[in-house]
Amino acid sequence: MSTAGSGTRAPRAWWPRLLGSLASGLLATFTFPPYDLWPLAVPSVALLTLLCRRQTARRAAVLGLVHGVAMFLPLLTWMQVIGIDAWIALTVLEAVFLAAMAALLPAALRLPVWPLWTACLWVAQELARATLPFGGFPWGRLAFGQTGSPFTPYAAWGGAPLVTFATALAGGLLALAVLRRRSRPVAAGAALAALAVPVLGLGVPLPTAGPATTAALVQGGVAEAGLDFLGEREEVLRNHVEATEKLAEDITAGRVARPDVVIWPENASDIDPFTDSGAFDLIDGAVRAVGVPVLVGAVLDGPGPDYVSNTGIVWSPETGPGDRYVKRHPVPFGEYIPFRDQLSGLIARLEQIPRDFYAGSEPGVLDVGPVRVGDVICFEIAYDGLVRDVVDEGARVLVVQTNNATYNNTGQPEQQLAMSRLRAVEHGRAVLVAATSGISAVVTPDGQVQARSGELTTETLIAEVPMRSGRTVATRLGRAPEWVLAGLGVVAAAWSAAGARRARRRV
Repeated sequence: MSTAGSGTRAPRAWWPRLLGSLASGLLATFTFPPYDLWPLAVPSVALLTLLCRRQTARRAAVLGLVHGVAMFLPLLTWMQVIGIDAWIALTVLEAVFLAAMAALLPAALRLPVWPLWTACLWVAQELARATLPFGGFPWGRLAFGQTGSPFTPYAAWGGAPLVTFATALAGGLLALAVLRRRSRPVAAGAALAALAVPVLGLGVPLPTAGPATTAALVQGGVAEAGLDFLGEREEVLRNHVEATEKLAEDITAGRVARPDVVIWPENASDIDPFTDSGAFDLIDGAVRAVGVPVLVGAVLDGPGPDYVSNTGIVWSPETGPGDRYVKRHPVPFGEYIPFRDQLSGLIARLEQIPRDFYAGSEPGVLDVGPVRVGDVICFEIAYDGLVRDVVDEGARVLVVQTNNATYNNTGQPEQQLAMSRLRAVEHGRAVLVAATSGISAVVTPDGQVQARSGELTTETLIAEVPMRSGRTVATRLGRAPEWVLAGLGVVAAAWSAAGARRARRRV
């Protein structure tokens, strides 16, 4: 009878945990744009932690998988533009990393000061997701939901990994307070510690001073949102040329002051100006009209017949095109096809990408007139190392050339802008986001949005921003905080699991 009774109790105890993990994942979703309910990250982490306590690794992994699916499915709804199958596949892939982390949580929870070790495991999970496969996909990091919160300043000390750690630590301390609620002093101490983590973050200094420069961001617009954003041949290029010529007219008429630089977005020229004389003349005429260097985003043919290059080109009104940056991290299955020969016959949609985008090898540090900018293109802003490289090479202002036309009005442009805000704080640099159809924005070194455009509009933003040369603690430390925190979490969980196995053998 007792066996039968235990068999009926287990499902009742298990299904509430599954529902709880579903709720924890949904709470995490609402911390990201367009919702920006950042405080929900703390109870989300706390709830998943409590659910995994005293579970087997296998059951905890299931709870982590449910949490991951519940978070990523709504977070990545913009992937439906590519296809329902791509949306679901990416969701499940990212959720697997949450499952792997959750499998380690029960072991970490058996250790003293376990909120510390569980927070380290969150960093380890995000490190793995940002690396594997095909260079990883960092979307959905705890840090990217904290770009306007008291946790944000931690980025200046340890980058996105430290923001994630601080957020997860507060969640772990909240879970400890719940577990020890019958012991009022312990519960109160844990709750106060959870509150102290973000409060201490507010004390991190965020310098913003520096010599000023004025930049104009040209958002020329596209034909329509979605996969057909390019419209007719040369249409996107003409939009940006006309918007720049309008800016030149306003300068001549004295309605606006002449900026020091002009930034065009990614894919502003849908034609290679070096193989098409008409496109070259259009760009050159617009640059000469505005009278200052323009950073032009263009897709160039080559190298060779099988590749194209996503490129930022410094275009001078006196000498024409000069230095350029080639995007170093093309999007897998979006800008290049892994295993093309094997997959092309199975997925007809891949024929829309007849040539792979070539991966550049040099950081995008470019002198655009008086401004030494660090250029990253589109979702490269999500990768810590690609942004840190340009600051290490002397960039005084960060530029994000992006084309979000495929995803307008889906929430994706806002999620990407949140990453730019975090990078501003992490490296103490102003960030200029130039988008073909929105969202273009000017972000100050303390992460505040000074100006922003709408979506699917034609706008030109003009703003004065500081050129900074000092390096933050996060820039100086590089990847060290991430590797140390991730390593501590994995080693602690492995040590605890090994100890439990030895104890079982002795019994």
